Amino acid sequence: MDTGFAATLGRWRDRRGPLAGSLSAAVREAVIDGRLPAGTRLPSERELARTLDVSRGTVVAALALLRDDGWLHTRHGSGSVVRLPAHLTERTTPWSLDRGGAGDIDLDLTLAVTAAPHEAYLAALGRAVERSAALLVDSGVATSGLPRLRELLAERYTRSGLTTRPEQILVTSGAQAALTLLTDHLHTDRRSPVLVESPTYPGALAILRRRRARLLPVPVTTAHGWDVARLARTVRDRGPLLAYLIPDFHNPTGAHMAAHTRGEIAALAERHALTVVVDETMRDLDLRTPPRPEPHLGGATAIQIGSTSKVLWSGLRVGWIRARAALVAELVRNPLQAQLSPPPLEQLIATELLGDTDGLAAVLADRRARLRTQRDRLAELLTKTGWSCTVPDGGLSLWLHLGPDTLATELAARAARRGLAVSPGPQFAADRATLAHHLRLPFTATPDVLTRAVRLLTG
Repeated sequence: MDTGFAATLGRWRDRRGPLAGSLSAAVREAVIDGRLPAGTRLPSERELARTLDVSRGTVVAALALLRDDGWLHTRHGSGSVVRLPAHLTERTTPWSLDRGGAGDIDLDLTLAVTAAPHEAYLAALGRAVERSAALLVDSGVATSGLPRLRELLAERYTRSGLTTRPEQILVTSGAQAALTLLTDHLHTDRRSPVLVESPTYPGALAILRRRRARLLPVPVTTAHGWDVARLARTVRDRGPLLAYLIPDFHNPTGAHMAAHTRGEIAALAERHALTVVVDETMRDLDLRTPPRPEPHLGGATAIQIGSTSKVLWSGLRVGWIRARAALVAELVRNPLQAQLSPPPLEQLIATELLGDTDGLAAVLADRRARLRTQRDRLAELLTKTGWSCTVPDGGLSLWLHLGPDTLATELAARAARRGLAVSPGPQFAADRATLAHHLRLPFTATPDVLTRAVRLLTG
């Protein structure tokens, strides 16, 4: 340890307050920013005091603060090692969303995203790096995906009742990339409308709008789910050739499509030559005990898309398309595919995570348990507001009905002034105008953060 360590901490002496507090805060920020890698071993207290030009008492006090907060592990005779504390690594939401964001926002509940399962991800990353030598002697250009990853995904579909071969899998850089590629390939006639749910995932709406697609919204509600009769009339009367549906713990309502409804929609799609893009990114987030997955929404005209982003980590940009082998071959020849393919190392990390059956089961069990607790806590807090919601069996968010006297956009604006960012209903509407009395609230945050959020929302 030399003067380079002092440079790593920056101008920490300029902070207000006691030197020990300033020093511990500077070390925490250096670990978070990556300037001081977790696992770095610190020298003796005497050496630190000499390097930083402070008293040994200041160093002892600063290290005690770091140790008490979990940022430092000390073993007698082995020195001290900096680390990320458990309250950052053992959580389901990215820590940056509740540490203060842009402007005056302190809590950001606009994103229903997950943090990485820290230990499992680091272990998978280490194994992927060890096994990456073969990747480095290849070209690295975009393909349909690493063979082993495609095999694993095909096996997962087959085990869950949808027989699949590896050649039916195309790996993409996330589910949005999958939808972008499919839309580019399939929506070639802009006069043909695209059937979507209302509400639905805003990211999908953005992709379809960029294609200037005419959207045909069909309602989905937390209480009644999908109105198949209305959907059938829309298909019969308007003749869409493409549909986008989220049958598993629908985003944002949390609705879960029943098996018989899936069968009816699959038969309807086949009769009318309607290609259905089935978004399954929430499928593994079944919070019932034990999980009871419905059959896939399949059929001859169905295409499934999925990703690792909701279950594992939103930063792992690996998704996939499951379709007819002939269609996958066509998609690989689409020039856009190369831009929407994840780097080989990302695919290798996903392969390690998905291929570790016991490890993945443990991660899923932990995620589900935490999300279940957080969902129930948020639902409990909301019972005191006068607003209503149906507690979903899975997913990542609650779909809140505010009542006829409260506009979601106005409530979101007031919350933003108090430091809370939330997503009002019109963001999930195909026409950008309806759903004015609804709000999506993710329950990915810790219970104490959810308590703060509801206080800001109702204050």
